[in-house]
Amino acid sequence: MSRFDEPLTKALDPKTAKLLHTVLGLETVGDLLRHYPRRYAERGELTSLDALEVDEHVTVVGEVTRLMRKPMRNRGGTWLEVEVVDGSGSRIYLSFFGKGSHVAESRLKPGRRGMFAGKVGLFGSRGKPRWQLAHPEFELFEEGEASAEEFAAAPVPIYPAGKDLTPWAIRRAIGMVLDTLGPLDDPLPADLRARHALPGLDDALSAVHRPKDFGDVQRARKRLKFDEAFLLQAVLLQRRQAATAWPARPRPRRDGGMLSDFDARLPFSLTEGQAAVGEEIAADLALEHPMHRLLQGEVGAGKTVVALRAMLQVVDAGGQAVLLAPTEVLAQQHHRSISGMLGDLAQGGMFGGTAVTLLTGSMGAAARRSALLDAASGTAGIVVGTHALLQEHVQFADLGLVVVDEQHRFGVEQRDALREKAGDARPHVLVMTATPIPRTVAMTVFGDLEVSTLSQLPSGRAPITTHVVPAAEKPHYLERTWARVREEVGLGRQAYIVCPRIGDLEGDEGDLAASADEERRPPLAVLEVAEMLSEGPFHDLRVAVLHGKLPPEEKDAIMRSFGRGEIDILVATTVIEVGVDVPNSSVMIIMDADRFGVSQLHQLRGRVGRGGLPGLCLLVSDFPENTPARARLDAVAATLDGFELSRVDLEQRREGDVLGAAQSGKRSSLKMLQLLRDEEVIATARDEAAALLAADPDLSSHAGLRSEIERLLADERAEYLEKT
Repeated sequence: MSRFDEPLTKALDPKTAKLLHTVLGLETVGDLLRHYPRRYAERGELTSLDALEVDEHVTVVGEVTRLMRKPMRNRGGTWLEVEVVDGSGSRIYLSFFGKGSHVAESRLKPGRRGMFAGKVGLFGSRGKPRWQLAHPEFELFEEGEASAEEFAAAPVPIYPAGKDLTPWAIRRAIGMVLDTLGPLDDPLPADLRARHALPGLDDALSAVHRPKDFGDVQRARKRLKFDEAFLLQAVLLQRRQAATAWPARPRPRRDGGMLSDFDARLPFSLTEGQAAVGEEIAADLALEHPMHRLLQGEVGAGKTVVALRAMLQVVDAGGQAVLLAPTEVLAQQHHRSISGMLGDLAQGGMFGGTAVTLLTGSMGAAARRSALLDAASGTAGIVVGTHALLQEHVQFADLGLVVVDEQHRFGVEQRDALREKAGDARPHVLVMTATPIPRTVAMTVFGDLEVSTLSQLPSGRAPITTHVVPAAEKPHYLERTWARVREEVGLGRQAYIVCPRIGDLEGDEGDLAASADEERRPPLAVLEVAEMLSEGPFHDLRVAVLHGKLPPEEKDAIMRSFGRGEIDILVATTVIEVGVDVPNSSVMIIMDADRFGVSQLHQLRGRVGRGGLPGLCLLVSDFPENTPARARLDAVAATLDGFELSRVDLEQRREGDVLGAAQSGKRSSLKMLQLLRDEEVIATARDEAAALLAADPDLSSHAGLRSEIERLLADERAEYLEKT
């Protein structure tokens, strides 16, 4: 067993090992050594006060300048206030009470330097409030531990920590492991390390945790970033090799089939992008190994038409196609839109077409039996459904193509479950996302897929104007928002109003991770807002609600009614985020917009302006100007370019979120690598991994690298590679 795989319970005392597991989820020596410092402080440096946030757990580095005993206001006794300052004059105050104040007073003398960790707050009602740490943990630097020059130069590693686990406790644990580590098998070949001037793994781990200067940190980070990029690319390239080794039944284009009829009936011309991507997919489908292609495109770029043309090519070749959607609302919408686009070609063969069948988990027994029979017999050339398609008893006569919509909502097991329904041969796979991603992210997240991009919008799509509504600063702007909705409805148009939650705090469907301010009111709810609007500004309009907890038949009925124009205003959660297409809708109001991510706001905005009508999107928020939340909203309002917004989104999120680790509940293997800033590293690592695997596909001569890959996969941390 590699030393990296050794449990922490063997390497450390039981209490420390338990804390590391409970607070940080660390289980092995490898986990601990890859728990890298979040940042490095210089001796005497205080965390920038601009970076502090109320109730955040922080670690500050500074020098004690004075101690003050102060009387308790409401009871007898005193408490201790300690002033800590850095070289620039920034100050923070430490407060100690009870017995702890006497212990602190005996150790914290003016002139002593150290690290202080705790929950930061603001105190002082008169004048300017001051930053305070109440009862912080602290560790003082020992001047005798090194020469004055070394002491001044050595960076202080500051680790991500948590309650009951201080950064220096983590540093001590890592030090104990490093002292007994011994030589490690280096996964990177020596010639590769030499080409890129990378230190050995032992040296890099020692330098990142015990740097003598910032040059050590830089060299160590260069090596460890390359490790992460190289390992990712090696795994993805191996997946691609394995995928192309499977046989697939070729599904070449057939002249005079359904696809030809469909193209002849299209009431519009395909965009250049749609035609080009269609040719790429058609060529892939004709091959004897399975297609694995990602189709990404702007909201409204026409991905569904491209996917439907691919499905028809497979049906023409005697196979079946499946469209997997993440929600019942979206599955029903796809079923309606595909049936509508096909017209009489969807009449089950009566006109030389094929049946289009819907299969969801909430269908009645009779409808479900009929759908299962259509799929198993081959009567249905196209089957649209939700996770219900993945169940064991769902069978197909000849599954040739799997289309996965909104790929980031599905995991590797779900995609594989559909693949296996094709028998000995694998089906072709087309995954779609309306969340555009930068090239480097595509290379990393979808490195086992070929990537096609639709950036050109079809003709007839009207521009969407977006504005931020600062409801707290200017309440009359919110009144004007409701007036604008009434104006649009008065012109015969319809509106969406989106809220972060349904009506109870445990029923959230949106992304509520926007603010660290614990004092904020609860997020606005669909049921509350709908009631307020129905009794107030929209008392004479037709208002309906839609959310994920409604029965499926009710959700479908509401969407059909909205599509027929029988509802003026639909108050909904993010259940309408993707796939919903009502051309008559022209207004999108997003309440508490700061509680949604950038890409999600862009997706929601794409529900309007779809029928030639100018679209209007209003982002309502209580956040004032010059705050990060407001800057995010301003970025959305400033551009309709989803690719530009995806970079903004990525810059504001953890790498693990981008790769899906947060959704899957797993820890991300990206500790150092930053997908936007390290594009060059990722591209170089991919080239090196491709060359190595071309020469040694099974890694028989690279045992260390093979072990690293096996460790990654055995830990069940590979799901993020599939954008779970």
